[in-house]
Amino acid sequence: MFVRTRRLMLRPGWIEDAAELTRALAHESVVRNLSRAPWPYAVSDAEEFLSRWGGPMTSRFLIMAHEETGVRIVGCIGVEALEGAQHELGYWITPDAWGRGYATEAGRGVLEAVRTMGVRHIEAGHFLDNPASGRVLRKLGFRPTGEVRNVHSRGRGTESPCAYYTRDLNETRATGDDPDDDVRMAA
Repeated sequence: MFVRTRRLMLRPGWIEDAAELTRALAHESVVRNLSRAPWPYAVSDAEEFLSRWGGPMTSRFLIMAHEETGVRIVGCIGVEALEGAQHELGYWITPDAWGRGYATEAGRGVLEAVRTMGVRHIEAGHFLDNPASGRVLRKLGFRPTGEVRNVHSRGRGTESPCAYYTRDLNETRATGDDPDDDVRMAA
């Protein structure tokens, strides 16, 4: 599946993306805020990740930004099924693309995509020392649950406290959703 927003293309990852994905993700400031990525992050880690990508209807995407210098990987975003009927949103953005609204724009696109796939309830979390991620979640209409859990981060090599949020996709548009956002999807 492909999702197009105003400035971004969300698309599947391919093994040919390994070197560029490594350049985008291999920053300790990013990896420390993820639960499954190792630090240091190497091309072999990217190749392993891309080899397990999934089928054409997967809801995991590379975030491709259309910038003046061309198109490049600026992050990754996805919604994965958890045990039961729950789904979890996860994402990261490379440091030189922080502050441009890419996480929020990609989040709106992926939430619309999974809504069309029948997903209705999503949770997400962020490490307490990463409040910027919490701001993105609130912009996407997620509400804090008040729950804080210790979550293991491979990049940190330890557990750290993580705040949890929830969003019901049956609700009307989230506060902050941009009605002018043009989200298009293709399989």
